[in-house]
Parts: sequence; C-alpha cells; structure tokens
Amino acid sequence: MTQDARFILSGQAEGRILATTEPLSFWGGVDPATGRVIDVHHPLAGQNMAGRILVMPGTRGSCTGSGVLLDMALNGHAPAALVFCEPEDVVTLGAMIAAEMFGHPLPVLRLSQEAHARLAQAGSARITDTAIVSDTLSIPIAPPTTGALELTDHDRAMLSGEEGEATAQAMRILCHMAVNQGATRLIDVTQSHIDGCIYASPANLTFAEKMANMGAKVRIPTTMNAISVDHANWRAQGVPPTFGGPAQRLADAYVRMGCQPTFTCSPYLLDSAPTEGEAIAWSESNAVIYANSVLGARTAKHPDFLDLCTAMTGRAPLSGVYLDENRQATRIIDIDLPEGFDDAFWPLIGWLAGKAAPDRIPLLRGLSAAAPKAEDLKALCAAFGTTSAAPMLHVEGVTPEAHRIAPDADHARITRADMVAGWNTLNEGPEMVELVAIGSPHASILECRALADALAGRKVAVPTIVTAGRAVVAQARAEGTLDRLARAGVQVLPDLCWCSISEPVFPPGTRALMTNSGKYAHYGPGLSGRAVRFGGLVACTDAAVSGKAPRTLPSWLS
Repeated sequence: MTQDARFILSGQAEGRILATTEPLSFWGGVDPATGRVIDVHHPLAGQNMAGRILVMPGTRGSCTGSGVLLDMALNGHAPAALVFCEPEDVVTLGAMIAAEMFGHPLPVLRLSQEAHARLAQAGSARITDTAIVSDTLSIPIAPPTTGALELTDHDRAMLSGEEGEATAQAMRILCHMAVNQGATRLIDVTQSHIDGCIYASPANLTFAEKMANMGAKVRIPTTMNAISVDHANWRAQGVPPTFGGPAQRLADAYVRMGCQPTFTCSPYLLDSAPTEGEAIAWSESNAVIYANSVLGARTAKHPDFLDLCTAMTGRAPLSGVYLDENRQATRIIDIDLPEGFDDAFWPLIGWLAGKAAPDRIPLLRGLSAAAPKAEDLKALCAAFGTTSAAPMLHVEGVTPEAHRIAPDADHARITRADMVAGWNTLNEGPEMVELVAIGSPHASILECRALADALAGRKVAVPTIVTAGRAVVAQARAEGTLDRLARAGVQVLPDLCWCSISEPVFPPGTRALMTNSGKYAHYGPGLSGRAVRFGGLVACTDAAVSGKAPRTLPSWLS
C-alpha cells in the first residue's frame, strides 16, 4: 500500500502551518538571519517561516539553499519541519548536515499530493515519531527508506575511514543522499564545481573549515564558483573586515582542500568545460542547467556541501538526469517568436519557461529559426533556473538531446501576451536608475566586447559594473577590451558575482538598477533591497549613459 507520508529525516516538531503551492529558492528567497521570505515574486513574500511547519511542493533555484537552511538551523530561525510532496535535495541536505555534523535535527517529510493538500489547510500540526496530527487530521508516517546501496570495495574503504575521517564523513553524506534519491549505486565523475564557496551565510564557512581542519582533499579536478568578494582587492574597496574576512577565509578553505581558484559561476566558459555524455558533479544552478542542456554533459543539481563530497570521493549517486530516462522532456512549450527581438528575449523566455515548467524538463519549440548563440542560451538557462526546479531543458533544433521526449509529454504555450506580462513583472522599477549591472552569470569575452562596442566611445553617467571570471578578465585585458571599458567608465570586477555582491562594492546610493540578466532581475529586489529594471544590452548601455530607462515596452513587444 502506498504511504501517505514518509520521513526523509526523522524528528518531532510542533507549530503553525505555513503553506504554499509554489516552490521557493531558499537562497535569494529567504533571509537566513530572520527566516523571512524576501523573494518579492513569491506568494509568501514577507512571511516568516521560523518555527513554522513549512508545507510546500519542493524548492527551486539555487543550490546554495542548503547553506541557507543550515545557517537557519544553527541560528534558531529554521522552520520547525519541512514537508514536501515532490523529491527535494537542496534544503534536505542542509537539514541532514545540521543533524549529522552539528547536532541540530530538523524533520523532513514527503507526503502524497492528497495528504499534502489536506495538511496545507490545517492551522497548526504536531509531528510525532509515527504521525502528523492536527485538529482535523491524523496521517501515519512511515520511517525513512533504507534502500540497499551497492558499493565497490573502494567505496567501502572510504566509508570505513581508511582514507581519513573527512572522506568517511563525505561518503556517509553521499550514501545517505543516494538512498534518498532512490539510487542503487554510485558512479565515477570526472570533475566537480563547488558552489558552497559563496559566503551566503556563516554556516558555509563553519562547514568548510570543519572539513578542511579534518584534512579534506578533493581527488578530481574541481573548479570554484564566484565568491562574495574580489579576493585580492576587497580591503581597498572598503569592504568591512567583518564580511570580507570570513568571505576570504571561506574561499581559502576550499583552495586548501585542493580546489582551483577559478571563482566563476560560468565554468562552462573555461577550457575545462565538459563534453557531451561526460558524467560530472557540478553545483550552481545556471551552470548545471547549461551543462546538461547545451553541452550534453550529465550532472545532477548537486546541493552545496554535496558538491564537496563528490569532489572528495570522485563519486555521485546514479540517479536523476545521469540516467537517460530522466532526461526526457515531459512538457512541450510552443513559443510565439516575435519579429525583431533583441538579446533580452532569451532571459525573458527562460524565466517564462521556468514558470510554465516549474517541476519538469521542458522542450522549447519555435526557437530554432532564431539560431541562438551560446550567450543567448547562457542567459536562457540562468533565468530558467530561477523559476524552475528542473536541472535541464531542451530547445528543438538547437540542443543536442532535444529528441528526448516522453511519449505522454503534455503541452503549453508562451504567447506574446505572456511575454508582455513577464516583461512588466521584471520591470517594476522607476525610470531613473543609478546603477547598471552586467554579468549574472559571469560575462563572457563576447559579452564584454559587445558592451564596449555598444558604448562606442561614450562615457557612462552612472556606475556600470561588469562581473566576470578571472580567465575572461585576463583575456579582456590582453586584447584591450578591458581598456576600452575602463575608458568608458565601466568597472570590471573578478571573483564575485551580482548575486553575492554587497555594499560598498554595490554602490550604496543606488535606489534602482538596470540589468540585462533575467536571473538578477528576479533575485535582485530581494537580495539588494532595490527596485530593478530589465532590458537588453543596448538598452542597458543607453541607461548607463543617460541614467534613464524609459518605461516602455521594447519594439518587438509593442
């Protein structure tokens, strides 16, 4: 008989219900210091989840949500319990680390759709070892799954501590997550990408230094995501030591463990980018979606902390989109392609596609005639990751696995009216802007050149900042593009990204900003506390020169 409720992580809890039918990204969506929902686009915006039984389908967005949840558990602002109806890895791992390494248990449950809907209607509930109880319902809870995991001799050696306690800890976490995901064995992966190096909360540093002090070392090539400061220059930039110091210590802890200080959220721009069919273990949502969708590599959307565990062991659970059958599109989205669109079309469509397929892999149809470039697909994938939990998408006639379509795939459509509505949602800011933000995800060399070309000798009138990886910055410097941008008054920053930038590097006097990033247009209001305008690169350039972003639709949507 199918169970209506099962523990993923056991525990007891009691509290008022906080329910939603829309997934939420904890990173960029929740303030870990208070438990308040800061995603202005989410139905729970402004609500506080601390001490509440959180009832929602699952999570979406950033892999860093595991660190946010861990910090909430350690500082006393976590939900009393997490109750999902869909498979969920990101905050589940944060709860697992809280219990496993820090002695802060937090129950996580998965309910059937029907039981989940009934619990959402309750005012409050109590979770015991055997049931969820409220005034109106009582739902028996099955214990956590104890699946049989087939381990190699080397797996067992790592798990038993033969290669040190840090490796054993990594294997315990990895095996627990593998069972939770329904995997029956682990697979070898060729490279890893660490997302947990962003100083999203003190918990990220606590975890990294604990592992480093235990002697943790990566065993496969491992790149690092953008960090929260310009590693070499944060002191000169006026960043307070209370923030800059811990952020640098976090990055340095991962470097001590053998990670490469690439400090970029666009690892697919590096020479080490994987090839089609290659099994890797990446974290960072935009990178995962791009790797799976555009490159045809294979990686789950590994939560922060699990990324280090895979790097230390060279192993990952054989589940999810590592398997052919889970890479199929289960929703076909037809898109009404407008005439004369500019580069803002791609992040807008990614954002809308994520809303149309929040819990499944879509096939986007109708875009092949537009012949999207790598930068277009980069923008599309990043924006898709803000509104969907899916680790990949397909674009008919463009991406390498677009033939993978489930026989029972359903259909949806994105119309011009949908695009207008989406555009207006992402453009709630005023006409006057005091900042232009480029490079979320990190800008490519082509994007840097395009910005320099669009400025065409003009100087910016408001702060205009590009964030890019070290490799791109070095190339831009060598070919003269960096000088062209500097002469125009544009600042190019390495290491950090818009999603982790803070004052005073983020200009404190800013009331409203403009960006060409669908990802930052979504997260920016909650992360920065500023109003946001969104548009293509030319529109951003015009705003940089004039300080104005006219509140009109682009010609291709008029």
